Amino acid sequence: MTDATHSEALSAARPPKSAATVPDRIWIGIGFVAAALTLMPVIALVVLAFQSTGDIWGHLISTVLPRSLWTTVLLMAGVGSITLVLGVGTAWLVTMCRFPGRALFDWALLVPLAVPTYIIAYTYVEILDYTGPVQSALRAVFGFQTSRDYWFPEIRSLGGAIFVMSFVLYPYVYLTTRASFLLQSACALDVSRTLGAGPLRLFFRVALPLARPAIVVGLSLALMECLNDIGAVTFFGVQTMTFSIYDTWINRSSLGGAAQLAVAMLALVFALLWVERHARRKQRFHITTSRYLALPSYRLTGWRAGLAIAACATPIALGFLFPASLLVDYASRRLDELSDPRLLSAVGNSLTLSVAAALLTVVIGVVLTYSQRVRPNAATQLFGRIASIGYAIPGTVLAVGILIPLASFDNFLDGIARSTFGFSTGLLLVGSGAALVYAYMVRFLAVAYGQVEGGFGKVTPHLDMAARTLGRSSGRILFEVHLPMIRPVLLTALLLAFVDCMKELPATILLRPFNFETLATTVYNAASREAVGEGALAALAIVLVGLLPSILLARTSARSFRDHSTART
Repeated sequence: MTDATHSEALSAARPPKSAATVPDRIWIGIGFVAAALTLMPVIALVVLAFQSTGDIWGHLISTVLPRSLWTTVLLMAGVGSITLVLGVGTAWLVTMCRFPGRALFDWALLVPLAVPTYIIAYTYVEILDYTGPVQSALRAVFGFQTSRDYWFPEIRSLGGAIFVMSFVLYPYVYLTTRASFLLQSACALDVSRTLGAGPLRLFFRVALPLARPAIVVGLSLALMECLNDIGAVTFFGVQTMTFSIYDTWINRSSLGGAAQLAVAMLALVFALLWVERHARRKQRFHITTSRYLALPSYRLTGWRAGLAIAACATPIALGFLFPASLLVDYASRRLDELSDPRLLSAVGNSLTLSVAAALLTVVIGVVLTYSQRVRPNAATQLFGRIASIGYAIPGTVLAVGILIPLASFDNFLDGIARSTFGFSTGLLLVGSGAALVYAYMVRFLAVAYGQVEGGFGKVTPHLDMAARTLGRSSGRILFEVHLPMIRPVLLTALLLAFVDCMKELPATILLRPFNFETLATTVYNAASREAVGEGALAALAIVLVGLLPSILLARTSARSFRDHSTART
C-alpha cells in the first residue's frame, strides 16, 4: 500500500475533525496527560535551576563544571571511537564475509548488552586489580615481588572506564549497522565489484556511506547510555557530569546546585541529539530494487579467517564471557545466600517495581500511539515526540526533576491530612516507591512507544474503517481489533521495558525509599564496600535477566530480514 492510499484509508476510518466523537477526545486527552507527565520533570528541573542557591553555583561553575564537562567529553569521545570501530567492523564481517563460526557470531555479538556497565566495571576491577588473577599470574610467572617491580595499566581511571563501557555499548552500533548492511541493494554492490572495487574500497566508498544514518543512530544510543552511567564512573573515580550531579546532591546537600548541573547536562544531551539529527539530515538513501538476497560476499580462509574469528570473538569475550565467568565463580561460592532475606527482599522489590513500571509504560505507549491513529494531527504527533525524549534524559537528571514536584505534592497532601483529619500521610509517593515507577516510566517510555508504534503501523487502516462501519467505538476497536493483532509486539515492548527497569541504577539510587534495596542497589552497595563477591548473586541475576532481550533482539532481527527477503523473492 502506498503512503497516499494509507493516508486516505486512515482518513476514511475516522470521523471528520469537526465531528470528533467524545471517546476520540478522551484518547487525545489521555495522550496529552501522558506527554505532560513526561515533560513535567524537565520543567521542574529548569524552574529549580533558576532559583537562588546562594554561592554554590559560583563554586560549581569555577571548579566542578569545567572539570566534569571536560571529563565527560573525553569519556564520550573514547567510548564513541571504540564502539564505532567494534560495531561497524564486526557488522561488516558477519554480513559480507563467510568464515567458520559466522552464524554464531551473528547473534552472539549482541550478548554484551545483557551486562550493565556498572557490573562489568566491578568485575574488571576484580580481574585486573593488584590482587586479581591477571596481575597475580604476572607476578608468579616473572617472579615480581611488588607492584613497583613492573608496570600495569590502572583500571580505576578514565581509560579503564572507556575500556569497559566500550565493550558493553558497541552492540548498539553493531545492531543498527548490521541491519543497514543487510538491507543494502545487491545491485549497487555488484556494480561496484564489476568496476573493479576491492573489499576495502567497496566498504569505504559504497557500503559505509549508505549505512551512515544507521551508524549515527547506534552511536547516539551508545553515547546516551554512556552519559547515563553512574555506577562505573563512581567506582573508577571518574568525575563526569553524572557523578558531579550525584555528589552535589548527596554529599554537598545542595539540590539546587544539582539541578543547575543537571540543566547543563541536559543541554549537552540535547546538543548531542541535534548533532545526531543534523548528521542524518542529508544522509537519506532509498532502495530502488528488490534484490536483498545474494549479497556479494567474500569467503575467508586461512589466516584471514583466523583474524575475522578473533575480531568477532574478542568483544564477546571481553564484554560478556570474562565478566560472566567471574560472577558465576563468585556466586557458586555463595549459594547458601539464596535464602538470605535481604537478597529475597531485593529480588521482590526489583520485580515489583519493574513489572509495575513496564506495564504502565506499555499502556501509555499504546495510548499515545492510538491517539495518533484516531486523530492524526499536529497535537498528537507532538505528544509522541515529547514522550520519546525521556530515554535521552540521564537517570540522575531525571531523579532531580522528579523529586521536586512529587515531594511538593506529598507535603501538600500531608498538610491537608494534618489540618483536616489530624494525621500525617508522610511521603506518600516518594516514600512508597511510586517515584521510582514514575522515573522508570519516563525514562523507558520511548522504548515501549517505538515498539508499539511499529506494531500499529502494520495494521491496515481498512480494519478501522470496517469496524466503524459496524458501529464499533474507538475503544472497542482498540480492544477487539488492534491489541489482539499486535500481541507479540506488546509482549516484546513489555520485556524490553522490564529488563531496562531491572538494570536502571542512577534513578534508583537517588529516588529509592529509606532502607529500600533492589538488585541494582545491592550490587552497587557491595561494590562500594569493595566486596563485589557479596553482590555476585544479585549481579548474576541482572545479567541472566538481561540475556532475554539480547537473544530476542538477535532472533527478531534475523527473522525480520528473513521474512522481508522471502516476501521480496
